[in-house]
Amino acid sequence: MAMHTPVHPGDFIKTEIVDAHGLSVTAAAKVLGVSRPTLSNLLNHHADLSGEMALRIEKAFGVSMDTLMRMQAAYDIAQARKHAGRVRIHRYQPDSLRT
Repeated sequence: MAMHTPVHPGDFIKTEIVDAHGLSVTAAAKVLGVSRPTLSNLLNHHADLSGEMALRIEKAFGVSMDTLMRMQAAYDIAQARKHAGRVRIHRYQPDSLRT
Protein backbone atom coordinates (compact mmCIF):
# COMPACT_ATOMS: atom_id res chain seq x y z
CA MET A 1 0.00 0.00 0.00
CA ALA A 2 1.51 3.32 -1.07
CA MET A 3 2.06 6.01 1.54
CA HIS A 4 0.78 9.48 0.80
CA THR A 5 2.41 12.69 1.86
CA PRO A 6 0.33 14.56 4.44
CA VAL A 7 -0.87 17.94 3.28
CA HIS A 8 0.50 21.13 4.75
CA PRO A 9 -2.05 22.46 7.25
CA GLY A 10 -2.22 25.65 5.18
CA ASP A 11 -4.00 23.68 2.43
CA PHE A 12 -6.62 22.42 4.87
CA ILE A 13 -7.12 25.86 6.40
CA LYS A 14 -7.50 27.46 2.98
CA THR A 15 -9.98 24.96 1.55
CA GLU A 16 -11.92 23.88 4.64
CA ILE A 17 -12.02 27.18 6.51
CA VAL A 18 -11.22 30.25 4.41
CA ASP A 19 -12.80 29.12 1.11
CA ALA A 20 -15.59 27.15 2.80
CA HIS A 21 -16.71 30.29 4.62
CA GLY A 22 -16.41 32.43 1.50
CA LEU A 23 -13.74 34.60 3.11
CA SER A 24 -10.89 36.42 1.48
CA VAL A 25 -7.46 36.02 3.04
CA THR A 26 -7.75 39.59 4.29
CA ALA A 27 -11.13 38.93 5.91
CA ALA A 28 -9.97 35.65 7.46
CA ALA A 29 -6.87 37.36 8.84
CA LYS A 30 -9.09 40.01 10.42
CA VAL A 31 -11.27 37.33 12.05
CA LEU A 32 -8.12 35.66 13.41
CA GLY A 33 -6.60 38.92 14.60
CA VAL A 34 -3.43 38.50 12.52
CA SER A 35 -1.96 40.37 9.59
CA ARG A 36 -2.78 39.35 6.04
CA PRO A 37 0.87 38.45 5.30
CA THR A 38 0.98 36.21 8.38
CA LEU A 39 -2.04 34.20 7.23
CA SER A 40 -0.95 34.25 3.59
CA ASN A 41 2.46 32.82 4.52
CA LEU A 42 0.76 29.92 6.29
CA LEU A 43 -1.68 29.26 3.45
CA ASN A 44 1.14 29.32 0.87
CA HIS A 45 3.43 26.99 2.85
CA HIS A 46 5.95 29.72 3.65
CA ALA A 47 5.30 29.30 7.38
CA ASP A 48 4.42 26.43 9.68
CA LEU A 49 1.28 26.41 11.80
CA SER A 50 2.10 27.70 15.27
CA GLY A 51 0.29 26.69 18.43
CA GLU A 52 -1.01 30.23 18.80
CA MET A 53 -2.42 30.28 15.25
CA ALA A 54 -4.03 26.87 15.83
CA LEU A 55 -5.66 28.25 18.98
CA ARG A 56 -6.93 31.30 17.09
CA ILE A 57 -8.46 29.03 14.44
CA GLU A 58 -10.05 26.84 17.10
CA LYS A 59 -11.60 29.86 18.84
CA ALA A 60 -12.80 31.49 15.61
CA PHE A 61 -13.92 28.49 13.56
CA GLY A 62 -14.30 25.58 15.99
CA VAL A 63 -11.62 23.35 14.44
CA SER A 64 -9.69 21.59 17.20
CA MET A 65 -6.19 22.98 17.65
CA ASP A 66 -5.09 19.44 18.56
CA THR A 67 -6.16 18.22 15.13
CA LEU A 68 -4.44 21.13 13.40
CA MET A 69 -1.20 20.60 15.34
CA ARG A 70 -1.26 16.87 14.55
CA MET A 71 -1.55 17.81 10.88
CA GLN A 72 1.53 20.03 11.22
CA ALA A 73 3.46 17.28 13.02
CA ALA A 74 2.53 14.70 10.36
CA TYR A 75 3.62 17.10 7.63
CA ASP A 76 6.93 17.82 9.41
CA ILE A 77 7.64 14.12 9.90
CA ALA A 78 6.93 13.36 6.24
CA GLN A 79 9.22 16.19 5.12
CA ALA A 80 12.03 14.98 7.39
CA ARG A 81 11.66 11.39 6.12
CA LYS A 82 11.69 12.61 2.52
CA HIS A 83 15.13 14.15 3.12
CA ALA A 84 16.49 11.45 5.43
CA GLY A 85 19.15 10.45 2.90
CA ARG A 86 20.85 13.82 3.34
CA VAL A 87 21.42 13.19 7.05
CA ARG A 88 24.66 11.24 7.41
CA ILE A 89 24.51 9.71 10.87
CA HIS A 90 25.69 6.28 11.92
CA ARG A 91 23.93 4.25 14.57
CA TYR A 92 25.49 4.78 18.00
CA GLN A 93 27.56 1.88 19.29
CA PRO A 94 28.66 2.23 22.93
CA ASP A 95 32.27 1.22 22.17
CA SER A 96 32.57 3.44 19.07
CA LEU A 97 33.58 6.58 21.02
CA ARG A 98 36.44 4.92 22.89
CA THR A 99 39.86 5.29 21.33
